[in-house]
Amino acid sequence: METLPTTVPSKSERRARSSKFSQSSSKPSVIMAFFSCVAWLYVAGRLWQDAENRVVLNNILKKSYHQKPKVLTIDDKLMVLGCKDLERRIVETEMELTLAKSQGYLKNQKSGSSSGKKLLAVIGVYTGFGSYLRRNTFRGNWMPQGDALRKLEERGVVIRFVIGRSPNRGDSLDRKIDEENQARKDFLILENHEEAQEELPKKVKFFFSAAVQNWDAQFYIKVDDNIDLDLEGLIGLLESRRGQDAAYIGCMKSGEVVAEEGGQWYEPEWWKFGDEKSYFRHAAGSLLILSKNLAQYVNINSGSLKTYAFDDTSIGSWMIGVQATYIDDNRLCCSSIRQGFISLI
Repeated sequence: METLPTTVPSKSERRARSSKFSQSSSKPSVIMAFFSCVAWLYVAGRLWQDAENRVVLNNILKKSYHQKPKVLTIDDKLMVLGCKDLERRIVETEMELTLAKSQGYLKNQKSGSSSGKKLLAVIGVYTGFGSYLRRNTFRGNWMPQGDALRKLEERGVVIRFVIGRSPNRGDSLDRKIDEENQARKDFLILENHEEAQEELPKKVKFFFSAAVQNWDAQFYIKVDDNIDLDLEGLIGLLESRRGQDAAYIGCMKSGEVVAEEGGQWYEPEWWKFGDEKSYFRHAAGSLLILSKNLAQYVNINSGSLKTYAFDDTSIGSWMIGVQATYIDDNRLCCSSIRQGFISLI
């Protein structure tokens, strides 16, 4: 049988084939290597750019941090303003004021008197919106008017009708009082007080506070508008007490606390006066007198002083806690008031 001849490739042929195969297979590798280099360069470039951006951003943030306003403490502000010495003086003043409050005095208080002269007394006559005729009666009896009122002030005695404001601020009631005051100039108008029967105990706090702030006097006197007064006798009484501190003067009494609702002189807080339901000793009636330091005590502590149903018992409760000298003067008692005239002769 005839066989086909086999051809065995020579070495040169094998080398040529191997060379062709390696050339064909190296092209993709070169291409892949090229793209790998390009990708590496791109990534490296981005990383470098990001690093540069971070450095720039970090510098900007540092500048912004150092330029932002500093939050100053109170000490820093005082130091900047050069007020450390002022701070020390403020602290010292606050300590002095605290001591003054505890003793009922205002240190270095400026006189409220227009003349700068220390007065003997400030007399506040309680009045209301419906008491126009009664005020005119007072002016015609014991209370001087016009030039006579100014001459009395030169002697050291100030007299003013004391009234608050209407619940409806600026209404006809307020306007009438303003007009009357403009014509007579004999009112002390309590701007922060609402004039009402149930507010009378609070009115006494406003009166003493306003009187102390406006006039520098030895004594401050609250008088109801249902009496006539022996003015010269009152001035003589005050002259005899001139220079006496902590004086609480009036018709001193105590009495039963009315616990029955609807009864005359009913005290809603009757239970605070104990099982015996008896008032403490206090200046009752239509006239009472406080010396300067006691009136100042009321002025300083008016925001925290407790009021009861009546102004005289309210004042009496305030005097319990201080070193007040109780002066019982029977010329100021009810027997004289019932006659409609207090005689101090």
